Amino acid sequence: MLIKEIGGKNFRNLEDFNIFPHEKMNVICGENAQGKTNLLELIWLFTGAKSFRTNKDAELINKNETKSRINVGYISEEIEKEAQIEIENRRKAILNGKKLSSASLMAGNFCAIVFSPDDLTLISGSPEKRRRFLDVAISQIYPKYLEILKRYVRALSQRNYLLKEIKMGKADKEMLLPFEEEIANSGSNIIKYRIRYLEIAQEFITEIYKGISSYKESFRVEYLPVCTPDKLKEKLILSRNDDILSGFTSFGPHRDDIDFKIDEMSVRNFGSQGQKRSVALSLKLSEAEVLKKVTGEYPVALLDDVMSELDPARQNYVLNHISKLQVFLTCCDPANIKNLNKGNVYEIKNGNVFFKEEK
Repeated sequence: MLIKEIGGKNFRNLEDFNIFPHEKMNVICGENAQGKTNLLELIWLFTGAKSFRTNKDAELINKNETKSRINVGYISEEIEKEAQIEIENRRKAILNGKKLSSASLMAGNFCAIVFSPDDLTLISGSPEKRRRFLDVAISQIYPKYLEILKRYVRALSQRNYLLKEIKMGKADKEMLLPFEEEIANSGSNIIKYRIRYLEIAQEFITEIYKGISSYKESFRVEYLPVCTPDKLKEKLILSRNDDILSGFTSFGPHRDDIDFKIDEMSVRNFGSQGQKRSVALSLKLSEAEVLKKVTGEYPVALLDDVMSELDPARQNYVLNHISKLQVFLTCCDPANIKNLNKGNVYEIKNGNVFFKEEK
């Protein structure tokens, strides 16, 4: 995956721009609140996923405008492609001149990984954060997973609504069954996809963690389902009374988690802060390797001011590891990052994107 051109009009605070990135390293520098992250966010939207910063598309449009247009020209599978996204009431996408019914259908057509300081809390953070990581990563590899996930979320939302209606005497338990069947069908597939992803990622996470920390202990990743796929429908029916009282569904992949174990000890519960950050870093870097193994192509890497959160040794490891990818890296001052590969340096000031130099 290689981006040849990026353009934007009325996207957040960015002034209209068009740039031609370096095939390897692209450093975007500037003071805080100038628009550096906005450029990474713009690129990320072409994965078909939601913004990694907001769920509200209206926030992606310049406050003085009513709509925004963004575009990328890129090479995938040795074929030149063009994509545009228009953001107004909702996101509309065009791929190679063909209108897509939903911008989410870009999933699988353009792949990227994004790494921000918040990702360093993947291990110590909430289970929801780890589930979201899996869902986004899997959707890029297997686009149909996103449709399965949407069906699951719709059925789950409807069941939760009915639980509250039943509690108030406005609906009957029998009305739950069709939604429980969809939750069971889609949910079991979600669990299987997640387990398969982690099976593929295991070898990469282990090797990357070893490289970062020089550890000698055993290391493994474990998926923690609240229920096995074959028992999900049965559990949903048996838990009806409890779920009616609580008002939410207690079984399903929306309640699952991941654990990481060093010498069979949970990193989340017993690991040091350094171990947790190293495992989180390994998890994010492994995402690129899984994409390469399954799709045959490395994704574009988007690093949002994450280098400032790493010590020099980890900085060096990350830069070496992503040297095979096209990288877009934001920072305040490139001089503070050692061993940067040759590439383009851009500066963003008050939303204006300037080509600064080629290193």
